Amino acid sequence: MKTNRYIFVVAFLMILFYQDLKAQSRDKNWIRPANAKSEAMWGISNGIVFSIWPTGVEGGQEKTGGPRGLIRIGYENKGEIYLINFLAIEPVVNGKIEFSEISPSLVDNQWGKVMWAGENKTDTAYFAGAKTRGAILHPDSRHPEVEELSVYLFMERFKNGAHPYLRLFIRSDYPEELGIEVFNHSGSALMQRCAVTATMGNYSRLRKLYLKDKVVNSTDLYKEYDEIDFIEKESYPAARLWKAGNGDLIVVAESDEDFKSLSSWPQEKAYLDRAGWRYRPNLKLSQYWRKDVSEYDSSLMLRVNGRAKYWSGASRNKQDYVNIPGGPSFENFELREKYHSGQKLYYGITRKTAQQLLKEYK
Repeated sequence: MKTNRYIFVVAFLMILFYQDLKAQSRDKNWIRPANAKSEAMWGISNGIVFSIWPTGVEGGQEKTGGPRGLIRIGYENKGEIYLINFLAIEPVVNGKIEFSEISPSLVDNQWGKVMWAGENKTDTAYFAGAKTRGAILHPDSRHPEVEELSVYLFMERFKNGAHPYLRLFIRSDYPEELGIEVFNHSGSALMQRCAVTATMGNYSRLRKLYLKDKVVNSTDLYKEYDEIDFIEKESYPAARLWKAGNGDLIVVAESDEDFKSLSSWPQEKAYLDRAGWRYRPNLKLSQYWRKDVSEYDSSLMLRVNGRAKYWSGASRNKQDYVNIPGGPSFENFELREKYHSGQKLYYGITRKTAQQLLKEYK
């Protein structure tokens, strides 16, 4: 009897040990804060990573500042995380748009809304650290092995009365894609639109935009433009966007340069003084937005603008700017639609070329 009891105890401990190993194995690919006081950064190995101010995704940058009101978006490859873009939130109330990165904070009246994370939609109290490791969910009952890292992201109320919040999520079977759901607090002003926009396409020198019937090149669209401001022309309705075989809408943007050209940097003083704009990732990446077939209506459109010169703060002196090598590139890159609570879209960063990605969705 004692022998049987001993065998039972050993077997039970082995099961617990095995389950613990499985849990560690499942968790080892997730990039998560160790505890509430850790840096506010979440993501997945060989895929997408995001963080909020003041935590930078790349090598601990921006510890003492950097632009507030932006979600930093990075990509993890071979143990290194590289900053790729920023996402900003742009709510519209009564026709008035605000920009999360330049809307003044209620805390100190400086640019940029303060953002913080929570475990669930009721966990809204401000906390300066990570606060949550992120919930690990199982979104597909048919595939219980699939995990989803879920984080709620809260922010200050905007001056126009808008008070949105987001749920950001990454699925283990789609590591290069960030899911975004947009909600509003009960006291929020009625939002006509609440866009989430990728704001820094010129860092990756995105110039080729893949639509249903053509590829738009920014150097043609913004030909001969040489000023310091944004330039914007037309937007593209849903009917112009590439449709996948399952009905999803996808729009991809990529650089028209090869990796060697993209990662090079002019060896002139004006450029060396602004080397923060040099493309640092060790691979070339495409970026895209995707909208589920069941999640869009006729209000959906693609909006882009461009720049010929790298941003240089609020300076109006043209001498403070340098040209983007290779010519004008797309800067803001977003899908806009009429707002409804719970609207969902996906932003992706992928090592696939645009043609490879679109071929997968045929």
